[in-house]
Amino acid sequence: MPLLVESVFYWSDLFGTAVFAFSGVLVAGRLRMDGFGVIVLAAVTAIGGGTIRDLIIGAEQVFWVGNPVYLWVILATALIGQYLARLPRRLPWYILPLADAFGLALFTVIGAEKALNHGTSGMVAVVMGVITGVAGGMIRDVLAREVPMVLQREIYATACILGGVLYTGALALGLPALLATALGMLGTFVLRIAAIRWHLSLPAFSLTR
Repeated sequence: MPLLVESVFYWSDLFGTAVFAFSGVLVAGRLRMDGFGVIVLAAVTAIGGGTIRDLIIGAEQVFWVGNPVYLWVILATALIGQYLARLPRRLPWYILPLADAFGLALFTVIGAEKALNHGTSGMVAVVMGVITGVAGGMIRDVLAREVPMVLQREIYATACILGGVLYTGALALGLPALLATALGMLGTFVLRIAAIRWHLSLPAFSLTR
């Protein structure tokens, strides 16, 4: 991958880390946690999925251990986020969902790409993309004593699956890596935004009639 593209990916990854961390800050604020609790929820949301992925695929080093900049981003987001969340005049409601959808799309492709680079099959790479995108939020919700959003009717993990399939499928067809990345991210992003815009959801499983 060209150096410029790698640089854009890296800074976009840090942006996605900050967005996911801020969602953890908001949950911690809703539960009236102390400063340490805010940092913990911010951290698990932002890097929990990538950590699990790296452990499963046997990476030589978990990504944030080799690059502590991710930890500094999380810490800064946790501190600044507590101030921003209290501002009486906040950003338009759609800004955070858009940023979250972008981060989800990016994390999905990054997770799948890293898995493929470690010799996994395409199916495993898709799973690793999903884990990278949603596992941190699942840990956050469990710590907050809530049913994880991805286990309910919300179209979130499904968007990751679509993006992962598009990405790995494009590579399998011999398409350039950059095009495969664009397809994977676009698929995840569009499905997630469509689900928010038109309130799309999966059918619920119930034993009651």
